[in-house]
Amino acid sequence: MTRTRGPTSSTVTHATGTPETARVGQRTAVRYSVLAFLFTITAINYGDRATLGIAGTSISQDLGLTPISMGYIFSAFGWAYVLNQVPGGWLLDRYGSIRVYGVSLFAWSVCTLAIAGISHVPHALMFPTLFLLWAALGLVEAPTFPANSRIVSSWFPTSERGLATSIFNSAQYVAVAFFAPLMGWVTQTFGWKYIFSLMGALGMVLAIIWLARMYSPARHPGVNAAELAYMRDGGALVDIDDRALQVKQTLTRKQIRFMLTNRTLLGVYGGQYCITALLYFFLTWFPLYLHQSRGFSLTATGFAASVPALCGLAGAIFGGALSDKLLRAGRSENIARKTPYVLGMAAASSICLCNFIQSGWLIVAVMSFAFFGKGIAAIGWAVISDIAPKETPGLAAGIFNGVGNIAGIVTPIVIGYIVALTKSYDGALIFIAAHCIVAIILYLFVVGKIRRLSLPT
Repeated sequence: MTRTRGPTSSTVTHATGTPETARVGQRTAVRYSVLAFLFTITAINYGDRATLGIAGTSISQDLGLTPISMGYIFSAFGWAYVLNQVPGGWLLDRYGSIRVYGVSLFAWSVCTLAIAGISHVPHALMFPTLFLLWAALGLVEAPTFPANSRIVSSWFPTSERGLATSIFNSAQYVAVAFFAPLMGWVTQTFGWKYIFSLMGALGMVLAIIWLARMYSPARHPGVNAAELAYMRDGGALVDIDDRALQVKQTLTRKQIRFMLTNRTLLGVYGGQYCITALLYFFLTWFPLYLHQSRGFSLTATGFAASVPALCGLAGAIFGGALSDKLLRAGRSENIARKTPYVLGMAAASSICLCNFIQSGWLIVAVMSFAFFGKGIAAIGWAVISDIAPKETPGLAAGIFNGVGNIAGIVTPIVIGYIVALTKSYDGALIFIAAHCIVAIILYLFVVGKIRRLSLPT
C-alpha cells in the first residue's frame, strides 16, 4: 500500500533503503499481531456463513419459505464464492492484499446487515432478495482466504509459515464451536434478525480498523529493521503489496495456461478439493447423521457436533507446528509440508470405521479423531504460499480455493443422493474416506517437489 503515514524512527532506516544488515536493538514481532487480526477476521467470516444455517428454521417460518426455497438460497453462497475465486485472486495481485481485503470485509458485512431487514421487503420479493443477498455475500467473501495466504506469505518466513497458515485456517473450527451456540442463543432469545445485525456491525467496525491500521511489512510503523530483515532473509515476500501497486502486469496466455496445467499446482488444487469435501461433510451432513442414523437427540447432536470441531482446531495447530519444526530441523520443504498432510489424511480416512460401530459416543470419538487428522492435513495454504509464482500469489490462491470449494457444492448433493438411494449413511462415509486416499496419492505421486515455481516467459 502507498500510505502517507510515516514510519517510526526504527523503521525509517529500512523504509528508505538503508541496508538491512544494520540490525539495531531487539527484533520486533509485529507479524504475530497481524496473524491475530487475520484469525479474528476469519472467525467472523465463518460466523457470517453460519448465520443462515442457524436462523434457517426461524427465517423460513417468518418469511414463508419452503425447504426447496431454502435449499436454493443455501446454494447461492457456494456458487458465487467459487465463481469469484479467480477474479478475486486477480484483484489481490493487481491492487494489493490490504485494500482488497478491507473492502471485501466491509462489503460482506453490509450484505449481512442487509439481511436483517429482509422482512421489510414485499412478500413476493423476499425469496429473490434473500437469494441475491446470500449470493452477494459469497461473491464478496471470495478474496478473503487467498488474501490470508498472500498476507502470510508477505509477513512470515518459510520456517514459520506452516503454523501461521494453520492458525488462520483454524478459525473455521472456532467459528463452528463457539459462534454457532452463541448465535443460537441470540436467535432463541431475541430473534433471528439480531444475529445478522450484530455480525454485520462487528464486521464493519473491523473493516474500518483494518483499512486504517494495516500496512505492508516494509511500511508498517511498528516493524523495525531487524524484523523486516528476518522476514525477508527467511523467504517472506515483504514487498509483494508494494509491487502490486507499482506494476500492472498482464499475464500472457502461456502463463495463464501454466497456472491451470502445471502438474505441481494441479496436485495441490486436487488435494484441497479432497480435504474440503471432508470439511463440508462435517458442516452439512454430520449433525443429520448423528440425529437420523444414530438416534442422538437434537440437544446431544449440538454438543456432539462441536467436539470434532475442537479436535480439528487442535489438529490444525499441531500440523502447522510439526511442519515448521521439520523445516527448522533441516528437513526439506517437501518432507516438512507433505508429512503432516499424508499423516493427517490417513487419520481422516478412519471415518469409514463408523460403519462398523454401534455406540453413538464411540462414533463421535472416531469422528473427532478423523477431524483431528483433517486439521493436521490443513497445511495446503502453506503449500500454495510456498509454490505460487511471485508474480501471482493471489491468483494461485484463488484457483486453489476455488477448486477446493467446488467440494462445497458437490459433496452435500452427492451424499444426499447416496442417502436417498441406499437409505443409509454407510456409502457416504466410504465416499468421504475415498477422498482421503485420493488426496494422499496426489501428494505422493502428482505434486512432486515443493518449491517456488516460476512463470514461463
